[in-house]
Amino acid sequence: MAQMKLEIGGRSFMVTCQDGEESHLTRLAAMVDGKARESGDPAGLNESRMLLFTSLLLADELHSAQAALAEKPAAADTVSPGPMGEQAIASLEKLADRAEQLANSLE
Repeated sequence: MAQMKLEIGGRSFMVTCQDGEESHLTRLAAMVDGKARESGDPAGLNESRMLLFTSLLLADELHSAQAALAEKPAAADTVSPGPMGEQAIASLEKLADRAEQLANSLE
């Protein structure tokens, strides 16, 4: 298991991941960091609130992407988003769940 330090919303988090997953986790952390910065002034929010708002922004983005896929014409139903798209959706769902769990544990 690899241990990494992630910077999200101006705060540091130590996390572990499977060996070889470091670059993937770094990309996911960059996405979360971007959303954390969208949620407002990180200095004005405690950790749990920042993670809550961040997870809500990510969940909203995921919901919008799923709704957009559902609105495509029936002919597009035969085209799948591909393994990378499915992996991104699954990663966002897991990340939103994990951020919500973290926010709940910090409250």
